[in-house]
Amino acid sequence: MYYIGVDLGTSAVKLLLMSGDGKIENIVSKEYPLSFPHPGWSEQKPEDWWEQSIKGLKELTEGFDRSLIKGISFGGQMHGLVVLDEDDNVIRPAILWNDGRTGKETDYLNNVIGKDKLSEYTANIAFAGFTAPKLLWMKENEPDKFARISKIMLPKDYIAYKLSGVHCTDVSDASGMLLFDVKNKCWSREMMDICSVKEEQLAKIFESYEVVGTLKEDVAKELGFGTDVKIIAGAGDNAAAAIGTGTVGDGRCNISLGTSGTIFISSKNFCVDDKNALHAFAHADGNYHLMGCMLSAASCNKWWMEDIVGTSDYSKEQEKIDKLGENNVYYLPYLMGERSPHNNPDARAMFIGMSMDTTRADMTQAVLEGVAFGIRDSFEVARSQGIKIESTKICGGGAKSPLWKKIMANVLGINVEVIESEEGPGYGGAILAAVGCGEYASVEEAADKLVKVVDVIKPDKELTAKYEERYSYFKKLYPTVKVLFG
Repeated sequence: MYYIGVDLGTSAVKLLLMSGDGKIENIVSKEYPLSFPHPGWSEQKPEDWWEQSIKGLKELTEGFDRSLIKGISFGGQMHGLVVLDEDDNVIRPAILWNDGRTGKETDYLNNVIGKDKLSEYTANIAFAGFTAPKLLWMKENEPDKFARISKIMLPKDYIAYKLSGVHCTDVSDASGMLLFDVKNKCWSREMMDICSVKEEQLAKIFESYEVVGTLKEDVAKELGFGTDVKIIAGAGDNAAAAIGTGTVGDGRCNISLGTSGTIFISSKNFCVDDKNALHAFAHADGNYHLMGCMLSAASCNKWWMEDIVGTSDYSKEQEKIDKLGENNVYYLPYLMGERSPHNNPDARAMFIGMSMDTTRADMTQAVLEGVAFGIRDSFEVARSQGIKIESTKICGGGAKSPLWKKIMANVLGINVEVIESEEGPGYGGAILAAVGCGEYASVEEAADKLVKVVDVIKPDKELTAKYEERYSYFKKLYPTVKVLFG
């Protein structure tokens, strides 16, 4: 039997074909454009996601027995606002997770409605990238379009809808909308009232491993799949990545170095930190998790390498870095503003500490270290809640760099575990599909059987001490320059 994981990312949709024993049979990636119509805005056309997903599904399964495909599930970029009219037409381009236009609406929610009330209603406070502030922005700035909304969706759920005809979402992705009562796993009536949203506009809620429907007849015919192929709800990209790295159950940790960066801590119990610096979300395994999210992680390195240095040979640039823990150059990784723990869409990236003897390698090293220090900021919040983290898994494009993994292990002072498959959300989506189709009894059983650790990067005591000193300096930088961001 085959199971498909669809990882709907910010730059591409990545599709993964997995056999029932967890073996990855094929991977296909299809890119689509990202639009920045105004400074701080970030949009995509949902139609592009669908077009490339269909092309990808055909290519992914070419040469395989398509009658053996039993289930499709998802990991998807979170928080994006997709709105359809009563005829199922997309009303406007999707407003993405890294869009910063909703400063006014976020301030209104946090300071007029109040953070205490938001936390009571949803277990979270408002962040510029969340879905609810985008709805308020639409209501204020595009009232005619807002009035036409029939269905409100998240990015991956648009693909699930196009495949199955079912207006659905899952608990982990819904948690990032600020419309969802995370503790009780239902839509928040108070938040619906605040955002002028009716429950019939919102999707039916499923656990991530639950079957939402089957493949529509016309889509099945186009793909050459059976109409009995099950569509499983799936998860937000970070929860799906956590499944793909075995971060399930209680007190496990995963760091994802993708376009954004996250630290993800799974928990059997619902909990919220007192300053709401970390997101308190439902997890794809049926439980809960805490998560810190940086808006720019591997994208910082991509920007630095390709747009500034002018090379795509990342590893060659990293070969020149040989003095870890001794860099006098620091980098604040806030290219698109920042979420955890600062919650400031106006924050911006900067280098500090350059001198006449600063080299290109120093700057490159500072970018890698700056992202690691940013992850450490959220790590410290989790530790302040009494959560003991002794090791972490790692995934995402940045996890392919041995140097970056070494930096991460020593900045955090914990073991960094590398798994056999670093496919994160796509693999997690395929695992959820397998669970939904009954291949495994539970998400935890599937993760325990399928996820294998193949390498452990251990921190070096001397280097960790050096980075402790460097981090003490780094954490003073944002409070010092915050006034410059307006």
